[in-house]
Amino acid sequence: MTTTCSAPGKIYLFGEHAVVYGEPAIACAVELRTRVIAKKSNEITISSDIGTTKLDFDMHPYVSSAIRKLGSPDVFIEITSEIPVGSGLGSSAAVTIATLSAINIEFGLGYEKEELAKMGHEIEKEVQGAASPTDTFVSTFGGVVEIPSRKRLNLLDCDVVIGNTNKGASPKKTAKLVQQVARLKEEHPDIINPIIKTIGSFAKQGELMVSQKNYTSLGKLMNVNHGLLDALGVSTMELSALVYAARNAGAYGAKLTGAGGGGCMVALSDSPREVAEAIEKAGGRAIITRATPEGVIQI
Repeated sequence: MTTTCSAPGKIYLFGEHAVVYGEPAIACAVELRTRVIAKKSNEITISSDIGTTKLDFDMHPYVSSAIRKLGSPDVFIEITSEIPVGSGLGSSAAVTIATLSAINIEFGLGYEKEELAKMGHEIEKEVQGAASPTDTFVSTFGGVVEIPSRKRLNLLDCDVVIGNTNKGASPKKTAKLVQQVARLKEEHPDIINPIIKTIGSFAKQGELMVSQKNYTSLGKLMNVNHGLLDALGVSTMELSALVYAARNAGAYGAKLTGAGGGGCMVALSDSPREVAEAIEKAGGRAIITRATPEGVIQI
C-alpha cells in the first residue's frame, strides 16, 4: 500500500509585510500542487528532483523535519511539485503539509487537519527561524482566507496568472526584507506606520469585493497595494516590469506576492493568455492557474 497526498501553493491578494504588524491579509490557495507519495519501508528514504537521501536536514529540511515530527517511522517518500521553489508561493508549506498528511494516513496515526496545520507551522519555524501560520493553514484547508480571523471568503471566479522572475526569494532573503521594513518603520514611524495601516485596510475592502465578484475594483486595490510595497522597498525592477506588463495586457490588477525581493507577482484576469504572453515578453515565466477550494487531499 502507498498513500499519495497533494497540497496547494498560495498567493497573497493583500497584506504582505503589514501582516507582520497584526494587520489583516487575504491569502488564496491556487491549483499548483506538491504531491507526496508515502510508503512503509524498512528504512527512511526521501526522493525528489534534487536527489535521493535519508533524513537530510540540508537537502530535504522540511520533509526530514516532518518525518521526525511524526516519530521518524521507516518510510519511503517521493516528492513531485508544480510549485517553483523560493518563489513566495508557499512551496515549503505545501511539501510539509503533503508529507505530514501522507505519513499520517499511511501509518494510521489519526491526526486531524488542524493538528497537521499546527505541526506544519512549527516545522516552518524550526527550519526558517520565523514563519507565519498563513502558508501552512491555507495549504491545509484551501480556499480564500482572511488572516488572522481565518474567515473563509468566496472563491475567485477569474483566472490567476503568476509571473516568476526566476530570482529566488530564499527564507534568509525574506527575513532580511522583513528586517529592512522594520528598520524603515523605526527610522520614519510617522510615514511608514500609515502605509502599513493602509495595506491592512485593503483586506477589509477586498473581502467585500471578493464577495461581490467585483474584480475591477479588486484589481485597482491590488495595484495600489503593489505601489505601497514598492514604497517600503521590497519590490524589484524585475517584479515591477512583470506587474506593468500584466496590467498593460488587460489584467484587472497585478502586484508582487510574498515577501518581495524576487520571486513572483500575481495578476487577476479574464484574458489569461494575453497576460501570460506579456509576462513572458517582459522576461518572466508565466503560469496560468485558478483559485482552489481544496487544501490537502488524498489522491
